[in-house]
Amino acid sequence: MTLIARLKIILKDVEPKVMRRIEVPLSIRLDRLHTTIQVAMGWTDSHLYEFRFAGDAAFGIPDPDYLSSTSDARRTTLRAALEDCGGKSFHYIYDFGDYWDHVVTVERIEAGMPGFPYPSLLAATGQCPPEDVGGPPGYDTYLEALADPEHPEHEDMLEWGATDFDPDKIDIADIAIRLTDLAMKWQPKPRRKAGSTTKS
Repeated sequence: MTLIARLKIILKDVEPKVMRRIEVPLSIRLDRLHTTIQVAMGWTDSHLYEFRFAGDAAFGIPDPDYLSSTSDARRTTLRAALEDCGGKSFHYIYDFGDYWDHVVTVERIEAGMPGFPYPSLLAATGQCPPEDVGGPPGYDTYLEALADPEHPEHEDMLEWGATDFDPDKIDIADIAIRLTDLAMKWQPKPRRKAGSTTKS
């Protein structure tokens, strides 16, 4: 039986609200959970990331050139992190410069549907901000400038980003398809029977 975690992800300090509700295997590795959140939110995976759990436990991709207390996300599962650190919520930080802080809440853990592809999308609201916009304060300025033709930065923002950016517009079907693609990619490959050979 595969256990599934239902996660609610909210991007902190951002209006309009950006929220995703997804289901993932409880056994998912944290590096794959990172990829799942990137796809669900709409980020481009262009920056570093870190998961932060209770007790200051941090998981990411450690830099071999620097001493760090960050554990390797590729060697830890969501189940292990929750059991070791306790609590029902944790933070996912993306882009240490812009510092996008996502609050991830484990809403429930239950048996998954046999044969159903996980991760999967349950609900979504709001488009994530453009990359490199300057974090929540920069995003506020960006939206203000876009909405006001008299804003001193209006023309600059039109040239810098998408002219038709709409924070409320989101392609839920595309997110769902991309998560299903991940699920199919990560499905365990069937093992060959011992002694079997491939005919040429």
